[in-house]
Amino acid sequence: MAYKPFDLTGKVALVTGGNGGIGFGMVEALAQAGADVVIWGSNPQKNADAAAKLDGVGVRVLTQTVNVGDENAVAAAMAEAVAKMGRIDTVIANAGVGGGGAKPFHEFSTEAYRKTLAVNMDGVFFTFREACKHMVARAAEGDTGGSLVVVSSMSAYSGAARNQAYAATKGAVLPLMKALAVEYARYNIRANSVLPGWVATDMTQGAQGNDKFNDRVIGRVPMRRWGEPADFGGIAVYLASDASSFHTADEFLIDGGYMVY
Repeated sequence: MAYKPFDLTGKVALVTGGNGGIGFGMVEALAQAGADVVIWGSNPQKNADAAAKLDGVGVRVLTQTVNVGDENAVAAAMAEAVAKMGRIDTVIANAGVGGGGAKPFHEFSTEAYRKTLAVNMDGVFFTFREACKHMVARAAEGDTGGSLVVVSSMSAYSGAARNQAYAATKGAVLPLMKALAVEYARYNIRANSVLPGWVATDMTQGAQGNDKFNDRVIGRVPMRRWGEPADFGGIAVYLASDASSFHTADEFLIDGGYMVY
C-alpha cells in the first residue's frame, strides 16, 4: 500500500506573499501535492501571474490583494477566503520586506523601521490571529486540526550590518510561534517556523550579481549555491500534511549548511 500522508487532496492552504519568491515556491508545491491554494499579495498583477502559472494543476486557486500590515484588511480577506474555499487548513505567513542595506543603523529612518515591523511582525500577528479564530471555530464543530507556519530567517540568529530592523522582526516571530504551538495544541493545531538562508529572490537581487558577495558569502555555503524558491516546497508540503501531525513548536533552518560552517 502506498504511503499517503503527503497527499493534500481536500486541504486548503493560504500563503501570504505567495505570488513570488519563497512564497510561490511553497504555493506551487502545495498545489502539486493536491491542495487548493489561497494567494495573498499586495500586487494584483503579480497575483494574477502566479495564478496563471498554476493553470492545469487541477486545484482551486483564489488570489486576494491584501496588505498584511492592515488588521482590518487581513480580517476581511480571511473571512472571504473561508467563505469562498470552505475552510483553511494551513496558513503560511511568508509576506515580508527587507529592512536594511542602503543606510547604516544610525541613519535608519523611523518610517522605514515602522514599515518593516508592520509587514514582518504585525502582519504575522494579524494573519495568525484570524487563522486561529477560524480553526478554533471549526474545532468547536468537531473539525479539529490546522497548521500555522511562519517564514522567519537565519537573520534571527546571525548578525548582519545594516539589517537590524529586519533581524528584529524575524527573531520576534520565533517565540510567537512556540507560544501558539503550546496554546493551540489542544485543538490539534500545529505551529512551526521556517528559517531560510541566502535565497535567490527579488529581495536579494542586488547581491546576486555582486561578485564580491558571491565569493565571500555564497562561497561559504557548503552546498556552494544560492537557495531557490523551489527548495522550500518540500517543507511546505510536509508541514501542511498529516505526515507532520505530531510535529510542532519547531524551527527548520534551510540554508545549505551556511550557519554551521
